[in-house]
Amino acid sequence: MPHHKSAKKRVRTNEVRRLRNVEGKSRVRGAIKRVRAAGTREEAQAALRDAVSTLDRAAKKGFLKSGTADRQKSRLTVSVTKRFA
Repeated sequence: MPHHKSAKKRVRTNEVRRLRNVEGKSRVRGAIKRVRAAGTREEAQAALRDAVSTLDRAAKKGFLKSGTADRQKSRLTVSVTKRFA
């Protein structure tokens, strides 16, 4: 239990940020799942464009490190290319 005013504010701020991070990471996971679940080449490419955009935004906002976002984008691109080649 926080005893100081600043510590109480910190608890509130941390909770707001935690929820924002959970939402952002959830959005990223959903975008990745949509790419993997795509049935046709067109669906996969559209989902990949959306996922790349989502990953870039997540890296920019700090939900993910930029290297993690780059690695996931690369792996998704390779998987779509191989699956529908």
